[in-house]
Amino acid sequence: MEVVVKETYEEMSRLAAQNIAELIRRRPRAVLGLATGSTPLGTYKELIRMHKEEGLDFSQVVTFNLDEYVGLPEDNDQSYHYFMWENLFKHINIVPANVHIPDGNALDIEEACVDYEVEIDDHGGIDIQLLGIGSNGHIAFNEPGSSLGSRTRIKTLDERTRKDNARFFPSINDVPKYCVTMGIGTILEAGKLILLANGANKADAIKAAVEGPLSASVPASAIQLHPDVTVIMEKAAATKLEREYLSEPHKLEL
Repeated sequence: MEVVVKETYEEMSRLAAQNIAELIRRRPRAVLGLATGSTPLGTYKELIRMHKEEGLDFSQVVTFNLDEYVGLPEDNDQSYHYFMWENLFKHINIVPANVHIPDGNALDIEEACVDYEVEIDDHGGIDIQLLGIGSNGHIAFNEPGSSLGSRTRIKTLDERTRKDNARFFPSINDVPKYCVTMGIGTILEAGKLILLANGANKADAIKAAVEGPLSASVPASAIQLHPDVTVIMEKAAATKLEREYLSEPHKLEL
């Protein structure tokens, strides 16, 4: 595991985008695993800039998102379908058919979850998976107690997660109680993981994930099992770490 502490959110975001762009340039048919939430917004902004100013080409890229709420229409401004199109996809030259986001409105959600796993396999697996981390240590919507071998499935959201996300909704009562999420086992099969964290409210979760024991109580600690992980954070998220870490990665090659 490589842990990199940057001074600012912008520096963190640029480094993550550089890793993703390097993969796309070397492998135009790259399969990307993408995350939602406020943390990756800077990374998406930088990828958009690279596309518009440097010609970064997404025309053959395939994407799979980590999760989606159950029951929110795709055009709802809090759905992750809406989030991804507004904050990334509509600004780059990605082919809509190459975009995959879990279906939270499927008539048979369990079957849709199985189909999602099959679709990932049919594309040869995910090359690089972008992750955020919740204040309770979740990755994707794998809440504390999730199996480290779990696959894409429907999950009940932890109350802490719903409270954290309530700022995006009129009230906590409007935050969905259920979601569809890639499992930890699915995530760990990606070729490379990049986990991003910013803000002092993530410091405890980062310490537990990076320096704590492997535990289903801290789902993000599962990254310790992966052979190729880069954790990139800005300094506020690193305040609880006990060991010293890099300010620059050893390399950007994937």
